[in-house]
Amino acid sequence: MKHEPKPSIQTLGALRESGYRVRSVKDEVRSNLIAALRDGRDPFPGVLGFEQTVIPQIQNAILGRHDFILLGLRGQAKSRVLRLLPGLLDAWIPVVEGSDLNDNPFAPVSKYARDLMEQAGDETPISWLPRAERYGEKLATPDTSIADLIGDIDPIKAAHRKLTYADEEVIHFGIIPRTNRGIFAINELPDLQPRIQVGLLNIMEEQDIQIRGFNIRFPLDLLMVFSANPEDYTNRGSIITPLKDRIDSQIITHYPKSVETGIAITDQEAWQDRDSAVSVEVPHLFREIIEQVAFEARASEYVDQNSGVSARMTRAALENLISAAERRALLAGERETYARASDLWFIEPAVTGKLELVYEGEQEGAQTVAQVLTGRALKATFSRHFPAPDTDRALYQKVLNWFASGGTLNLHHNMALSEYASALDTVDGLRDLVDRIAKPDSPEARATMMELVLEALHQHSMLGKEVAGAARSFVDMMGSMLSGIGSADPDEFDEFDDEL
Repeated sequence: MKHEPKPSIQTLGALRESGYRVRSVKDEVRSNLIAALRDGRDPFPGVLGFEQTVIPQIQNAILGRHDFILLGLRGQAKSRVLRLLPGLLDAWIPVVEGSDLNDNPFAPVSKYARDLMEQAGDETPISWLPRAERYGEKLATPDTSIADLIGDIDPIKAAHRKLTYADEEVIHFGIIPRTNRGIFAINELPDLQPRIQVGLLNIMEEQDIQIRGFNIRFPLDLLMVFSANPEDYTNRGSIITPLKDRIDSQIITHYPKSVETGIAITDQEAWQDRDSAVSVEVPHLFREIIEQVAFEARASEYVDQNSGVSARMTRAALENLISAAERRALLAGERETYARASDLWFIEPAVTGKLELVYEGEQEGAQTVAQVLTGRALKATFSRHFPAPDTDRALYQKVLNWFASGGTLNLHHNMALSEYASALDTVDGLRDLVDRIAKPDSPEARATMMELVLEALHQHSMLGKEVAGAARSFVDMMGSMLSGIGSADPDEFDEFDDEL
C-alpha cells in the first residue's frame, strides 16, 4: 500500500473548486478493488490458504456492494481478513472539521456540521481523515448495549444546556455512527443479545439509526461486516433470522487444507527471529510434525470438532519448540543448536491449552491426548520421508538387533551436542541408515535425524522408551515390556492411540 500525502485543501470552497467527488463507502471499496485486480495487486496480503476459496467470495461481495459475514471456527483468520479491508479505502477523505460523525462536507448529517456550514459557508474548515481511522471494530459480548453501538441520550448534557431529549445535540453517539463513512466490524456476532441485534436492523436495511424512539434519524454511510462461529458451537446465542436475512453474503472460512499451507502460515505468524545469544535451526521435517499435530487433532474423535483447533496452536507449538532448544543451548553454553526430537514433547502446553475435549478425551486427560497426537503426528510425518518401519522392517533390522542384544541408549534433554552425538553413535547401524536415507548436511542434522529414527521406531511399537524427567532411555521393546517399567509416553496408551 503506497503512501499518499495528506491533501492541502482546508476549506469547503477550495474543496468545491477542486472538483472533488464524494463516493459512498461501498462504491469506494468496489472501485479500489477493481483497480487492485487490474493492476495485479493483492488486496489481502499475508492471508494464506484462502486464495481459491474465501478471497474470491469476499471480492465478489465487495463488487456487489454487499455487507457480509465470515462464518468459521476459531483461528481461521476471520478478524485478520476484516482488518485488511481498510486497505481498499481511499487514503484520505474530507470531513467537516470537529464533527463526531465524519460529516460529508457536501451532505452533512449532524446538526453541528449543518450549523457550522450555515455560519461559515465556503470558509467551513475541512480536515482529512486517513483510511486507518475509518475502520471501527467491536467484539460482541453479552453485556454490549445499544448505547455502546448506536448511542444514547445524555441527560447531564440535556440538563446543563437546557435542551429537550428530542434535540439531537443531547445525543452521545456510539461507536457505529462515529465510524460513519467507514467500515464497521462486529466480531462474534451471535454473542450479541437478540434485542441488541434488533437494533442493527435499521442500519442494515435503511442505513440510518434512531435513538430511544425519538424522531431523530441519521442516515449513515457504512460497510457493515461481521464474523461469527457456527451457531452449533456458540452456545451463548445465535444470529436472529431478520438480521441474518439482511446480511447480503455469508462466506465460510476454513483451516489450511494442506500441511505445507499450514507451515507457511505458522512460519509467518510465529516469533522465530529472536534477539538471543543462541541461534536455533528447526528442520523442515519438524515444522511438518507440528502442523501434522493440528491435522491429527482436527480428525480426532476425542477433540470437540465443533470447537475446532485454532491455527494459533501450531504457532505457539513452534515457539515452544524453539524455546526448548534455546534453553538447552544456553544451559550447555552453545551459541548454535538444532532442534531435536526430544524438543517436540515440550510443545505439550501449546496443545493442551488449545484443545476442547469431548467426554472421552476428558477421561484420558489433556496431557495424554496431547502426547498421543504428537506421537501420531511424528509417526505420520516420518512415514512421508522415510520407508515405513512396519513395511520395510529389514531396513531398520540392524538397529533393532542392537537393542535386542541388550543395548540401551540413555539420553538427556540438556546434553551438549558432542555428548549427544557420541551417545547416538553407539547404536549399531543407526548412523549409516540416516546417512543413506536423510543425507544430513551437518553433524547437528545427523544427530537430530538419528534420534528421530529411534523415536519413530518407538511410535511404531518396535522400540521401548522409558522417561524420567528430562532423561529418557531407548530399549528393546520386548525387554521393556518384560521389565514392567512403565513409560509416560503415548505408546503406553496403545488402545487409545489406535482409536484416534
